[in-house]
Amino acid sequence: MKDCIFCKIVRNEIPSYTIYEDDVVKAFLDISQGTPGHTLVIPKKHIANIFEYDPELAAQVFSRIPKIARAIKASNPDIKGMNIVNNNGQIAYQSVFHSHFHLVPRYTTHDDFAMIFKDNSNKYSPDDLKKIQTNIIDHIGD
Repeated sequence: MKDCIFCKIVRNEIPSYTIYEDDVVKAFLDISQGTPGHTLVIPKKHIANIFEYDPELAAQVFSRIPKIARAIKASNPDIKGMNIVNNNGQIAYQSVFHSHFHLVPRYTTHDDFAMIFKDNSNKYSPDDLKKIQTNIIDHIGD
């Protein structure tokens, strides 16, 4: 895509701090550096979000993430864990509409990154959960 910032990075029209690249993906440091080593992994092919992946591209992209994650972790003995985040759609905090995965190294519980999952379990009965389950299963083949 001509005006996509990540496509421009793939084409080397915009410089990046690339840490891994092959024929399918490019991984480079996120300039925001949520924590030191924060890396983005993107498919070289422009797709907007997870909903546009076909099984082949998904397998190719996802299969590279553990290798890149292990390299990031090995690069710093202070890394204790890692969040891998993929935002899809503006409402889900996607700001660049070229699919990308954030690999965010975690150093302490007080580093500059947080994800909060609120416990809403008391709002759903077993029947509510069964309806949600059935509705999703009915659409699995779509």
